[in-house]
Amino acid sequence: MNEHTTAPEPIDDTADDDADAVRRDAGTTESSHANRHWWDRNADEYQDEHGPFLGDTRFTWCPEGLDEADAGLLGDPARLRGRRILEIGAGAAQCSRWLAEQGALPVALDLSHRQLQHSLRIDQDLDRTPVPLVQADATVLPFADGSFDDACSAYGAVPFAADTARLMREVHRVLRPGGRWVFSVTHPIRWAFPDEPGPEGLTALSSYFDRTPYVEEDEQGRAVYVEHHRTLGDRIRELDAAGFRLTDLVEPEWPEGLTQEWGGWSPLRGRHLPGTAIFVAVRD
Repeated sequence: MNEHTTAPEPIDDTADDDADAVRRDAGTTESSHANRHWWDRNADEYQDEHGPFLGDTRFTWCPEGLDEADAGLLGDPARLRGRRILEIGAGAAQCSRWLAEQGALPVALDLSHRQLQHSLRIDQDLDRTPVPLVQADATVLPFADGSFDDACSAYGAVPFAADTARLMREVHRVLRPGGRWVFSVTHPIRWAFPDEPGPEGLTALSSYFDRTPYVEEDEQGRAVYVEHHRTLGDRIRELDAAGFRLTDLVEPEWPEGLTQEWGGWSPLRGRHLPGTAIFVAVRD
């Protein structure tokens, strides 16, 4: 296990302001390389902007604010105690920290070293035992078969991996029989609409069935950020092929009283379109 034990240090922040957005193919190596460097460059800004919403010890599944404390998608607190849970694409490990407070034994994995450094910062600020951290690609999990009881991911790793079928197989491999795999992603229907919080974000301009990745490129045509689209049916088939049984598909509604905008998420769009899909699956 490759745990990180250094405190956050300043990093070279290369701006992506001049990146061009295109739709083109992007394979596993290109996607992993681009996204690792993007999150390393932007982790500070991301945590500054979204840290207050995410909280230091809060497990929220989505911009709609659905918390695991209320949803219980991984089970009630009695079930969580003593269970080894892998958080994939953990960022600053806010979800893992909440799981630890319930008595679980979480491990937080992320592709970005800088994101994991923020986890150490938070634990230092809270004067608590650090969450175990691992820097790795989610499609090549550095764990033995059956190492974990459950796995979870709140908007982490899945949209950024080119080969999500392989990611699902890897999660299945490291889980014990009966383990839950719960992950949230941008609702696939959103890919047909502009990523805008206002009225312009309510008109479909693209095909829902177009799986061509979204890529931001530098002046040399090199990818600096990549996201991959799958339909709902694609996700269900990936889970089934990997050996999972889908038990629930949660589409959180926009709650009354939530006025905060988060990128393309807003009260206006949330009243008309689902923004998040949460897949709840069990390893047979």
